[in-house]
Amino acid sequence: MTASSPEPGAPILALRGITKRFPGVVANDQVDLAIRPGEVHVLLGENGAGKSTLIAMLSGLLQPDDGSILVDGDEQPIASPRHALGLGIGTVFQHVMLAPTLTVVENLALGLSWWRRPDRARLAAEFGRTAEGLGLSIDPHAVTGALSLGEQQQAEIVRALLRGSRVLILDEATAMLTPKGVEELGALMRRLAGRGIAVVFITHKLKEAFDFGDRISILRLGRKVGEIPPERLRALDERAATAEIVHLMFGSSSESPLPSREGARGRGFSPSESSGSFQTPGSTSTIRAQMRADPSPYPPPARGGGTIGEEVPAPILVVRDLSVPGQGAAAVADVALQVAPGEILGIAGIDGNGQAQLAEALAGQRPATGGSVLLDGRPIDRLDVGARRRLGLRYVTDDRLGEGTVGSFPVSLNLLLKQIGEAPFWSRGLERTDEIDRHARALVAAFDVRTPGIRTPVGRLSGGNIQKVLLARELSGTARVVIYSKPTYGLDLQTTLAARRRIRDAAEAGVATILISTDLEELLDLADRIAVMSHGRIAGTVANDDEARRRVGELMIGARP
Repeated sequence: MTASSPEPGAPILALRGITKRFPGVVANDQVDLAIRPGEVHVLLGENGAGKSTLIAMLSGLLQPDDGSILVDGDEQPIASPRHALGLGIGTVFQHVMLAPTLTVVENLALGLSWWRRPDRARLAAEFGRTAEGLGLSIDPHAVTGALSLGEQQQAEIVRALLRGSRVLILDEATAMLTPKGVEELGALMRRLAGRGIAVVFITHKLKEAFDFGDRISILRLGRKVGEIPPERLRALDERAATAEIVHLMFGSSSESPLPSREGARGRGFSPSESSGSFQTPGSTSTIRAQMRADPSPYPPPARGGGTIGEEVPAPILVVRDLSVPGQGAAAVADVALQVAPGEILGIAGIDGNGQAQLAEALAGQRPATGGSVLLDGRPIDRLDVGARRRLGLRYVTDDRLGEGTVGSFPVSLNLLLKQIGEAPFWSRGLERTDEIDRHARALVAAFDVRTPGIRTPVGRLSGGNIQKVLLARELSGTARVVIYSKPTYGLDLQTTLAARRRIRDAAEAGVATILISTDLEELLDLADRIAVMSHGRIAGTVANDDEARRRVGELMIGARP
């Protein structure tokens, strides 16, 4: 460790005006942060808030475009992960970075001097002493893959301390842990802080922030929008702290660039259930303004609670207690939901809470281990993707090139990728080129796909035009239920506007829609109801009314509504 110790109470690590840009997006914008010894400093923020980018710069994985990083009061650019370790900054990422087939001691030896045989006995002894001092009981000779996830994280923390870490960064470290594992990690953080270690704890869960944090900083859209210091955090009760943090993380209805609720979506669908961000290069307010100014968008109908005697459409898709295999928090458990013709059901939540597995199970791409899916009252659990598609159930994946299209295939064939061999485009196993081309030309024109020609490999198109190909394929024909997974992720402003209009147009035409998105503004713009997923379950469902922003925000961070 090359850095000297700071003055008592002075920050070990400080960020001043840190800015990081990527093409089309500012990931961090003038962020100031001070990390102090003996303190658990919580970073809160939803998807796209800039937490991961900030941590990557502290870990030496990325370099800031503007601003400075100070270690012990001296400006110190962090050039690499090895340099970060030398400065006393250790990082434990959400996904364990230990080699599962090696023992704990062998993992400790990785990265040491290559020309010298590691002294395993000494490493084991040092590991044992450090672990025991923290109240941990981990066998240093155990194969890492045989340990629980909590034990593997504990081993990573001990490894970081053995390398001289004075600042320990825990990036979403509880995401894959059981409740007991979360409690154990929280107790470990308190012990580390008691020994003078500065702990940076990244999470999106409010309860964890309250239970384990001394100081809470909130990031929103790349900026630090607020900080609650220890003395204020201790003075606030849970209700007041929740209100303040939700306001900072998600804003308020009065701040929202949404038009008035008379102009919002919704047709009085029943909010009852049988169960229990990426930002585009234009700001959300810019998108809103353009959608209101453009004379072509379809006008959304007035929201309301329904009128007396008005018939509420029966649900076309009903999901009952659906469970899908996965790993830890990625599994789906006992999900129940329903969606009616013409309704848009939004699904919010931090990425990685089972949204992708749910979408794939509904589309028939992933088997379920329990529950049922009914389309028009008919169970479709045993039907494959093709059979579900023929009944009108469509799926727009968020993986446009890897899953949604075949990059080397022409646009014309990608528009029929899920109908290969079917009439009228194939006859007796032979392509009917004229029919395929006619179909492709019609969809390319209708969905404004910018391509040199219908025979151009789809992989040569821009991301926005590839997304138009997916939308054209899934919305054409007899689409009755469409599941969208992050349909505007990574798109430019104009393509985002176009995609949102397509989604709303399809709903206006009677298509039942499930819209999975990590962009809360998108859900508030389009959805009639918004369900929030957490740890593979539906944490709650709210009507998209004036209180939706606050209530969704509370559910996303685990606060009691």
